[in-house]
Amino acid sequence: MAARKQDNETAARLKAFGGGIVDTIYRGRNPSFEAPTRSRSNIKYDEKEAVLRLGAAKEERSFINIAQSKKFMQTIAVASRCHTFLNENLHTSIRGLYYQLKFSLGEDVDENLFEEQSESNPLIEDLEVALGVKREDLNLSADRKGFLAGNMRIVDSFGDERQEIDATKQGRGGWPIPSDVDNDIEFVDVKAKYVLSVEKDAIWQRLNEDRFWQKENCILITPKGQASRGTRRLIRKLSDMGLPVYVFNDCDAWGWYIYWTIKTGSMNLAYISNEIATPKARFLGVTMADIERYDFLKKLTMKANEMDLKRAQEMLSYPWINRHKEWVAELKKVMQTKTKLEQDSLQGPRLTFIGDYIRDKVRAQEFLP
Repeated sequence: MAARKQDNETAARLKAFGGGIVDTIYRGRNPSFEAPTRSRSNIKYDEKEAVLRLGAAKEERSFINIAQSKKFMQTIAVASRCHTFLNENLHTSIRGLYYQLKFSLGEDVDENLFEEQSESNPLIEDLEVALGVKREDLNLSADRKGFLAGNMRIVDSFGDERQEIDATKQGRGGWPIPSDVDNDIEFVDVKAKYVLSVEKDAIWQRLNEDRFWQKENCILITPKGQASRGTRRLIRKLSDMGLPVYVFNDCDAWGWYIYWTIKTGSMNLAYISNEIATPKARFLGVTMADIERYDFLKKLTMKANEMDLKRAQEMLSYPWINRHKEWVAELKKVMQTKTKLEQDSLQGPRLTFIGDYIRDKVRAQEFLP
């Protein structure tokens, strides 16, 4: 099977990365590399693009530095093994990479290169930042998370086969969204009017059973809680194709935070926000205002705990959120009333009410920014 163009480009960057370090050693200098600092203090909100980005601060990783030498060596080992994966045209998970390298110091060395996967994962992110590539471009994947149904087709060139997947014929389960929706994946014949992201899988199943996506001609997605990189990238790609994106989550700080990671990106992944954030996304619900709008919801609220209130207070401090008076009002309302509401509660009157709720809000274009 021929290597992809992206594989060749990434392999070239890895080779240049390694070559630069070798050249430094030959010149008798301390081998090192530089990468943008991924600390919270270096996360900036790009007002023009409306996404979170890494700032200008950088840090140097060097070998001849007791505090950095092990991490430097580990990073080089990760880069080398990923280069091997690309040359072999093979993929593995970030867990698989950890096991590939765990014992690589050799049988006669009484120490592992990695003791825990928590050591190798951040180094993958360091490489992404340093090389300007995504983890998926290094032939590394994560667990699949999220499902999709709707009026579109997916062309998956897997191995030597080219498969066409009709997203209208995926039954009760939907199409499982892979961690890599870029390499060898195409989205074609997308004829839907909008994208609806539903936080909970159970609610997605309820809407799928009603064939909501068919009746309303939308792409119905569930990230199953916090959206994975693959799901966020998919949502962004559909947005770039001109589809409006509406997010339907719980009425609490956690559901709202999930929305904001879809919209502006997350602080942890600010270095790839331009690919996985969807600034044009809008929040459909559930909102605190719905409690006044629908009488039955007043009896279905839940008590917000201390963690809920702490998260709400934290979100109020984010400039990309508190710039919107609508969100300030929502967050303050949660803190004042100490209540929250699950999207599941919209099934109170009848199971199909949840579809009516979404339909009414979409038609009235009633969203939060």
